[in-house]
Amino acid sequence: MIAPLLAAGIALLVSLFGTALVTRYFAAHGSTQPILVKDDANISVPAHSHKAGTPTMGGVAIVGAALVGYLISHIRRGVVFSDQTLVVIGGVLAMAAIGLVDDLIKVRTRHNRGVLWKHKGWLTLAVAFGIATALVLTTDIDTRLSLTRGDLPGWQLGKVVWVLWAGLLIFSTTNAVNVTDGLDGLACGSALLGFVAFTGIAFWGFRNPGLYGTIVNPYDLTVFAASFAGACAGFLWWNAAPATVFMGDVGALALGAALALLALTTNTQLLLVLICGLNVIEIGSVALQMIVFRATGRRRRLFRLSPIHHHFEMVGWAETKVIVRFWLIAGLSVAGALAVYISDFTHHATP
Repeated sequence: MIAPLLAAGIALLVSLFGTALVTRYFAAHGSTQPILVKDDANISVPAHSHKAGTPTMGGVAIVGAALVGYLISHIRRGVVFSDQTLVVIGGVLAMAAIGLVDDLIKVRTRHNRGVLWKHKGWLTLAVAFGIATALVLTTDIDTRLSLTRGDLPGWQLGKVVWVLWAGLLIFSTTNAVNVTDGLDGLACGSALLGFVAFTGIAFWGFRNPGLYGTIVNPYDLTVFAASFAGACAGFLWWNAAPATVFMGDVGALALGAALALLALTTNTQLLLVLICGLNVIEIGSVALQMIVFRATGRRRRLFRLSPIHHHFEMVGWAETKVIVRFWLIAGLSVAGALAVYISDFTHHATP
């Protein structure tokens, strides 16, 4: 367990000090987040105008710190790189690159949605399918539908169907985390909990190869998850309300991709719904809002504003109250996921 702890510690320190450096750099170069005043329906959003001028694209520090922690931890004897984790890293960097381009457009055009936003969905979907295809073609990833292990429920999807399923999972998770990133520290804090959960899940798979034998190099996945957990913790020091830096799309898309890919590589695809429970609620609120709005001829809305964290702001909750309460929801959801995982292990391992 030394390598994962080393990876998390290094990533935390690099993120803590690296975020301070990139914040100063982006502030000096005018790379600040445009603040949305009204949505597409001309509805006023919660008063966040005071956040104008806050540097963005801090997700660069998260991704960079996580990779530094991951790489340095491999100096230890016995910690080896796996082809699967390297593909995962490539996928995370690809999603981060899309987010970075979109962030740069936002900064230069001074518009909250930049220019790329109309095409970003298609780009992320294509990249998601590309990552899934790379995993199938270049690694021995298990292509069965899984909850807590490869043989539960163990339905063999086949390579083609698995690629479609995995691509949609990656796409959905990246967008869900991106939607959650609307309040200071909300997305980063909930992602931190998710990475901690995946650190435990991957390590559990490493220690119990007889039950989780289809996971490719679970120890390397443990180090990867721990690195991102540490990087999120260091970034949250600066991103907690009131934030001095925002992660931007570069961070949100990278974190979403990392969470989805950890679920796929640890054979906990269906469990991701609980591990990312808060993100499911957030993206679900947007979907429900659109369904109700269109079904009523664009006359009624289910929430005052979506995503749902803005709804609670508009009914009078302070931003910090929304954040803390949503973190509690995320924590309970992750705890529930781990309870399901451990319960299945206990049931299966008990003679």
